[in-house]
Amino acid sequence: MEEKMPPTGVPHFVGKKEELIEAKRSFRTLEGRDILIIHHQSVFYAVDSYCYHAGGQLQNGDIEEIAGKLCIICPNHKYKISLAEGEGLYKARDPTEEKPVRRWYSKGVKQRIHTVTESNGDVYVMLSQCSNWIESDFFQGEKGKVERAKAAAAEKKT
Repeated sequence: MEEKMPPTGVPHFVGKKEELIEAKRSFRTLEGRDILIIHHQSVFYAVDSYCYHAGGQLQNGDIEEIAGKLCIICPNHKYKISLAEGEGLYKARDPTEEKPVRRWYSKGVKQRIHTVTESNGDVYVMLSQCSNWIESDFFQGEKGKVERAKAAAAEKKT
């Protein structure tokens, strides 16, 4: 079984602010964890690079506002993930309502989010210190690489 080391708790330099703004999305591996850094509407976000659902690469996902939350949409299966909190969002009807109407609901936190800071034009990411298992953890590290390959192979069969 792969032994997981806790994050070091130190910020990692990920690039110059202007370069990251120009790139809009950047991929980095920090302490063995694959991270996507996004610059959107003048704000930096850092999330686990692979979707919690089936390991899809979020780097090519569209960004939309959903229910007042800025979300990235996984290009593989269209799962919606809030950039600020890592919540999985879905649309459904509440059958207990007299006239059910489709609205957005939260599945809770599904995608690990990391802290982005800026200092003198340098941008840093500190990995999440949350010790709870979050679903996007499944697709990280060497074991995650194997699981992503399995998911991709299964996707090709369908």
